[in-house]
Amino acid sequence: MDVFEGMATLMLLITLAVLALGIFDFVDAAIRRPDAFVAAGKLTKPAWLAIVGVATVVVWFFGLISFFGIPAVVALLVYLVDVRPAVREVTGGRPPSASSW
Repeated sequence: MDVFEGMATLMLLITLAVLALGIFDFVDAAIRRPDAFVAAGKLTKPAWLAIVGVATVVVWFFGLISFFGIPAVVALLVYLVDVRPAVREVTGGRPPSASSW
């Protein structure tokens, strides 16, 4: 295995991890209460679903290292480290139960 094959493998693994993060972020945003986003002082639930969904699709089609890929990765990380903890704090750390849907 030469250096270029190793780098290609590493980029593939990182890309797959970012795609998994995008799916995780989207599912997490989908199961949270809509009012929790506003109560946490963040954008609305549909806005975050759109941001995370578009970011995941962008990473899929354009890759990580591209004009659109880097902002997409940043959006996914913002949801993970800023929005998700704030929404979880408002909801007490739990997603809604099935009876509240």
